[in-house]
Amino acid sequence: MADSAVSPTLRHPAFVRVTHWVTVLAFAALVLSGVEILISHPRFYWGDTGHSGMPALFQLPIPASRGHVPTGFKTVLPDQNGWSRSLHFEAAWLVVFAGVVYGFVGLASRHFQRQLVPAAADLRGSALSRALLAHLRFAKPEADYNVLQRLAYLSVIFVAFPLMIWTGLAMSPAIVSLFPSAMAVFGGHQSARTLHFFGFGLLMLFLVAHVAMVIRAGFRQRVVAMITGVR
Repeated sequence: MADSAVSPTLRHPAFVRVTHWVTVLAFAALVLSGVEILISHPRFYWGDTGHSGMPALFQLPIPASRGHVPTGFKTVLPDQNGWSRSLHFEAAWLVVFAGVVYGFVGLASRHFQRQLVPAAADLRGSALSRALLAHLRFAKPEADYNVLQRLAYLSVIFVAFPLMIWTGLAMSPAIVSLFPSAMAVFGGHQSARTLHFFGFGLLMLFLVAHVAMVIRAGFRQRVVAMITGVR
């Protein structure tokens, strides 16, 4: 009886922990390789065509790793485009695999309904305002996710990551040839690349906010919970 009274509470089921850490490793590889790919041509265009001889929609104020790319810098960085593209492709499929497993198991186990979908009362203006003020004050998070956290996680899982995968596939000539209509919705190869970059920026903002809240809530406790599954 005493043992059962002090038994730890399961916070994260095994499929959440495994897919979380697989995604963490894959996302780190995607960021590293994505930055290297970006450095090879830090200029962005809209439409299907974009090259060094065209005016850019916008460009990043950094040197390129290819001398023919006009950036305004005399410095040319080492070209790492070969291995970075291979790593980016492989890590992206690892994220897809983890996402499919997480999605199917999460739906089958009603994980999303129980843990992430906000209650109707939490979507009222007053509840949203309280949650927003708590975040602006950098208040210590509650034991359970508040409504803004739930909405943020759902947006990342079901909107941001799928769009990143979709825009990534839209940059592949082989995929475009197989599914031309599905890939044409972004307006072309360069449009997909530009949207992919903005999606990356949003995911990085989410990552910074997520890590900050984990630190505020108790970094060691939350990380241990994501490893062992218990509070």
